[in-house]
Amino acid sequence: MDGELSRLLPPEDAWPATLHRAIRHSLFAGGKRLRPILCLAAAETIGAESGPALAPACGLEMIHTYSLIHDDLPALDNDALRRGVPTCHVVFGEAIAILAGDALLTHGLGTLARFPEEEIYTEAKVKAVNAVVEAIGTTGMIGGQVADLEAEKERHPSEDLVARIHESKTGRLIRASLAVGGLLSFAEDDDLARLDAYGRAVGLAFQIKDDLLDVESDASTLGKTSGKDAAAGKATFPAVWGVARSRAMVEEKVAEAIEIASALPGAGGRLPDLARFVGERRS
Repeated sequence: MDGELSRLLPPEDAWPATLHRAIRHSLFAGGKRLRPILCLAAAETIGAESGPALAPACGLEMIHTYSLIHDDLPALDNDALRRGVPTCHVVFGEAIAILAGDALLTHGLGTLARFPEEEIYTEAKVKAVNAVVEAIGTTGMIGGQVADLEAEKERHPSEDLVARIHESKTGRLIRASLAVGGLLSFAEDDDLARLDAYGRAVGLAFQIKDDLLDVESDASTLGKTSGKDAAAGKATFPAVWGVARSRAMVEEKVAEAIEIASALPGAGGRLPDLARFVGERRS
């Protein structure tokens, strides 16, 4: 996948070289590649072929990395470490980091709009781009980020508020990634609905696990600063539900996702194992 990502972007030494170095610094620092993998797994489950979804999956990773670069900025979470390396703004300065994020968002959406190039995919591409735009816009990922910032002022955030923040901030792009894979494999409406329900469960499990790791892990394992959520007064699942209940919720959502996936063609292919990975991950 990294080879395809590199192919879809300008070379590191292309003008303006500083910007392209910053893009690649964040994009190729590692990471789970969960969103593109979910996209490809959905495509395989529906169509038994993931090739046409490979470039769009890379576009999803570009968009996700853009969100991480901006999330780490001093104006937001002010993080110095991401994926085990210094964050983009620490290495290249805030201005270049902002522009690197902007560039990755632009390239990501452009990749989704362009690929696959065969005419048969024209209608599916329009639907896929619309699904991603809705997922990352003001009622999705960006809206969730705003709600996350505003919730820091809440002394006692409600359970509904925490769930809504993370459904928007994290879950929507995960669901859209599955939708892209399904749409580009010409999934029927029933299977698209199953993919979305699976994504909703996996997305929630992923975020609860993320909140738990911030409490229970360390920076060397996580590849990013731990303990920052509590220090910043973030509205998190452990803060509202407690650690024990949060762990149980991860198990419940993983089991729910596996059950939903079993109703998909081929018993969901790789999707059940990916749900298990989300629940068991250590970083």
